[in-house]
Amino acid sequence: MITTKRNKEIEKSFDKNKEYSISEAIKIIKDNSKVKFAESLDVAIRLGVDPRHADQMIRGTVSLPNGTGKQVRVLVIAKGSKAQEALDAGADHAGFEDYLEKIKTGWADVDVIVATPDSMGELGKLGKVLGPKGLMPNPKSGTVTMDVANAVKEVKAGKIEFRVEKAGIVHASLGKLNFENEKLAENVRAFLNTIVKLKPSSAKGQYVKSLFLTSTMGPGLKITKDEIALH
Repeated sequence: MITTKRNKEIEKSFDKNKEYSISEAIKIIKDNSKVKFAESLDVAIRLGVDPRHADQMIRGTVSLPNGTGKQVRVLVIAKGSKAQEALDAGADHAGFEDYLEKIKTGWADVDVIVATPDSMGELGKLGKVLGPKGLMPNPKSGTVTMDVANAVKEVKAGKIEFRVEKAGIVHASLGKLNFENEKLAENVRAFLNTIVKLKPSSAKGQYVKSLFLTSTMGPGLKITKDEIALH
């Protein structure tokens, strides 16, 4: 990999071998953001779990207190008045048969799909299309519900879904670098709190093994175990 002048300057600004507090890491990451767009603050948490075991499959949702800073496009698959209820709550798209047909043809210009339980029979048939894109609604994430208005509002306000990968790592974007430092820190702590609460009883040894914060184009900084121990 070619080391650019920018990368050399970034490397001088922090110690790769040091562990930082959440607040320190956010400041360094923001100070090193020189690109012309608002980068995301990303987190990677390595957990002491084996996702091959169903009882150690860490997945869930968290409502970030300060949102994600992203415009989330929401489609609601619902019939009749529920579709209008979703649109009134701020959904970008809502309907039933028309959108099922669009999805069948490959359309997926949305970030989240919410569905009512009575529509899942038909929507479930499109699992091969939606599954690989991470768009299939799921009751555990609150995206299969009759309360479509609340689900839309939560997603728009900053509710995100996460799932541990095969290697035991959870990734998520927790806001934009143009947020105030403390608001980003609050989002990180809310996410970490949620992960800690999901610790399975069958997980042995250290649960949160490491936590790194980074930006879209920036360096990855390791967070001190003292921060993790506080949660």
